Amino acid sequence: MSRWENRLANGGGQRVVRPFDWGLEWTDGWPCAVPVTSDGLDPAHHLNRLNRAAVEHSDEFFAYRTPSDFQLDGRLLRFTSPVATPHPENNVAHAQWFPVSGQSRRAVIVLPHWNAQSHQHAGLCRILSLLGLPALRVSLPYHDFRLLAGMERADYAVSPNVSRTVDAGRQAVIDTRCCLDWLQAQGYEKFGIVGTSLGSCYAFLTSAHDARLQVNVFNLFSLYFADVVWYGLSTRHVRQGLEGHVELEQLRQSWAAITPLSYMDQFARFPKRSLLLSAAYDTTFYPQFSEAMLEEIRRRNLPHETAVLPCGHYTLARTPFQLLDAWHICSFLKRWL
Repeated sequence: MSRWENRLANGGGQRVVRPFDWGLEWTDGWPCAVPVTSDGLDPAHHLNRLNRAAVEHSDEFFAYRTPSDFQLDGRLLRFTSPVATPHPENNVAHAQWFPVSGQSRRAVIVLPHWNAQSHQHAGLCRILSLLGLPALRVSLPYHDFRLLAGMERADYAVSPNVSRTVDAGRQAVIDTRCCLDWLQAQGYEKFGIVGTSLGSCYAFLTSAHDARLQVNVFNLFSLYFADVVWYGLSTRHVRQGLEGHVELEQLRQSWAAITPLSYMDQFARFPKRSLLLSAAYDTTFYPQFSEAMLEEIRRRNLPHETAVLPCGHYTLARTPFQLLDAWHICSFLKRWL
């Protein structure tokens, strides 16, 4: 399994080591940036203060105005992201719509994994549609339709630019909530969400700040964001860009605004039911990172189910593991949504 994982990990295209940058210009649009002044602090300490403020006032940090330009062209939904970035192609949110024949008041949002291409996770959406659950597959910031010109990978979503990584997470949450607004406007009343890997993190952050998401599937999950990047097989090149500039403890503070650990209590305030799926041989979302999150879920007595799949992070996308994964996801959503 280890050899198979490494072979798949090394075959995912060229990984570029991007330069380190605190990227404080990316914080200008954050609500918490207005009352928090730098006071001559170095970038690391200033970013720590911004993250603490974001976590303390997270409902404001993830607040937004619903877009007025939703456009469904065939089965592709587009709208202007409420989070503006310097990259026009990333400022238009995209989501692929998989409707059902007949009436339904339930719908599922699907958030793919890091560096997913536009066709990936479409199979899961089609299965959900066949089961009577309409699905909306959301393109993550800097991914597929939103990929920047000249880039092969979604490097700006998770990178050694510390503040830009937080901004991408904030944008992902807000864009997902906008998709909920669109679904609600179409008459849907009950909502579930499926997130895989990076999409799982974004799904948790969204659900912690939106009561409309009553049924959650976290497919490969971790309590921590920084630790996954620091130790994960998938993110070795990101760590290379970070090393020599920031230590893990500082990175935890700098990415506190997008780590699930910061929002366990917010998640617990809403009635929800969750399925948490992990991989026994995952060398990106290590089992101890997943177990730490399960401990927090159990400590709060939150309704949940869990399953450990006999594969790794990359092999989850291979037969037979992807079939087992899809069975867990679809049966849970069909049962509870």
